[in-house]
Amino acid sequence: MSVKPEAASALFAGPFALATISAPGGPAYPALVTPDARALDLRPALGGTGTGTGTGPTMRGLLEVWDSVAPRLAALAADGSLVRRPLTDFRVHAPVEPRQVFQSGANYRQHVIDLHVAHRAPGDDRPEAERRAEAAEIMDRRATEDLPYVFLGLPSAITGPYDDVVLPAWAEKPDWEIELAAVIGRPAHRVSVAEALEYVAGYTVANDLTDRATVFRRDMPQIGTDWLRSKNAPGFTPLGPWIVPAASLANPGDLRLTLKLNGETMQDESTKDMIFDVARMVSYASETARLLPGDLVLTGSPAGNGMHWGRLLRDGDVMDASITGLGAQRTRCVAEEPR
Repeated sequence: MSVKPEAASALFAGPFALATISAPGGPAYPALVTPDARALDLRPALGGTGTGTGTGPTMRGLLEVWDSVAPRLAALAADGSLVRRPLTDFRVHAPVEPRQVFQSGANYRQHVIDLHVAHRAPGDDRPEAERRAEAAEIMDRRATEDLPYVFLGLPSAITGPYDDVVLPAWAEKPDWEIELAAVIGRPAHRVSVAEALEYVAGYTVANDLTDRATVFRRDMPQIGTDWLRSKNAPGFTPLGPWIVPAASLANPGDLRLTLKLNGETMQDESTKDMIFDVARMVSYASETARLLPGDLVLTGSPAGNGMHWGRLLRDGDVMDASITGLGAQRTRCVAEEPR
């Protein structure tokens, strides 16, 4: 599927962004995108820089040498003599193929309160106000105790920003979750909060779909959540359309996340509502794991999910997800054919 004209016209912050694109019938490759929705092929522009296992640079390869390649990319963006082609000529893929995907749960205060109310346990007949107060107390305690919640997702769940999303036949309550995703640009292990953003190359848009019916193991409640089943079906993480360098975003802690379902706004919140900011999430993940260039750190989703609205995803639904300065993605839901 080629880039949608309405999405291609969405502006992003700064002089350039990075995308992974392909011409009809051709291989995918990294490109530099300018705000006028035109693309520069980085294969001849960068030569062997960032070369992976193939014959030219890959996005992950460029992120492996981000500190040295970033100034060259800025120079290419400023060079008006280079030939750029309209993005509408290409298919836009997920901007990067990460080796690891770190996902954050319960990181927007109002979102968690809404879900706490929506996921009422059997037999819990307390008034909604009481359950909201309970959830608010839990969130405030987590913030005070400085305890982020991070788990792992599968790279195989990632799909492009304009690709159809197949809703599995077994998914009874598929839901949307727009999220700000940080893209790692340097190996990071046990980094402090103060230095964490130095390891972030850029940011992109993610929609972390979740089947609410399979989040909790009702058969074995003592083992908690089942993220494999609920979040990692193929295509459950639309990503992109591009990576905007971190240097182009003045403050990732003050970005607007918006998701529309069939044109109706469902999520519209600022990253100010995060309990733990990007730096804390990256630092926390690195306390245990070694983050690698190209890895993603998803930072949680704000209020306004389908469980809150009482309206889950269905065949034919169209999701438009955008974040200030990062552009927009559009994905259509398609029900899986019965087996």
